[in-house]
Amino acid sequence: MSLSNYERMIQLVTDVFDVKNDPDQLNVNEDIIKHLQLIHPATMSEYADENGPAVWLLLIPTTTELMDQFISCKINEQQLYALTPVDTEYQAIYLCSAMALPEYRGKGIAKRLALEAIESIRKDHPIQTLFVWPFTKQGDELAEKLAQQIGLPLLKRSC
Repeated sequence: MSLSNYERMIQLVTDVFDVKNDPDQLNVNEDIIKHLQLIHPATMSEYADENGPAVWLLLIPTTTELMDQFISCKINEQQLYALTPVDTEYQAIYLCSAMALPEYRGKGIAKRLALEAIESIRKDHPIQTLFVWPFTKQGDELAEKLAQQIGLPLLKRSC
């Protein structure tokens, strides 16, 4: 019996990020999803078809101060999430993750979802910078394309 798209997405997240064995990373659960929605409704995006989810995207708008601490490795991803205040002005967006099942890659779906989410966040906040913690070559390339297309600088965590 083959796995559902949802099961395949969960396996993909586990394979790429291994969040269960890395306490520095954000291990998304229902409570975190609720809190992310309080930060901004566009933090999470999904593309699904009749077979279920095929692309998941997670962005975290935050302050410049927290971005600087994260980029300079003074705080980790879990702390970035936990320290990001709700109901404040955000100047930066953390391009946290974009996951796509293999047959949906290279079709521009993750890029479209990201551009729509960034645009939505920028309507409410004076975003000046994007930042990323590259885990894969494809993720790094997507971050570069997004930054170039929307004309914002891209900072990278490299520790």
